[in-house]
Amino acid sequence: MIAKDLLHPTLAEEKRKCKLKRLVPFPNSYFMDVKCPGCLYIQVVFSHASTPVHCPGCDRILCYPTGGKAKLAVGKLSIFNCLLF
Repeated sequence: MIAKDLLHPTLAEEKRKCKLKRLVPFPNSYFMDVKCPGCLYIQVVFSHASTPVHCPGCDRILCYPTGGKAKLAVGKLSIFNCLLF
């Protein structure tokens, strides 16, 4: 019989669990700073955005919804920092 430490789970085990069943609950969503490749404007984007996010400077689509996490436009964008809440 293998003993499993329930008070000190590994980080990989905690990531696989539902956000409500973790030892310390925290959300899966976050905010990202995304830089537009056309006009170099930095836009704050929610990771689970439900509508397409456009750049206010050049009206390019920065990310679009997929049903869960928003998908960034392919190979055009750079993410600076992510703020977890």
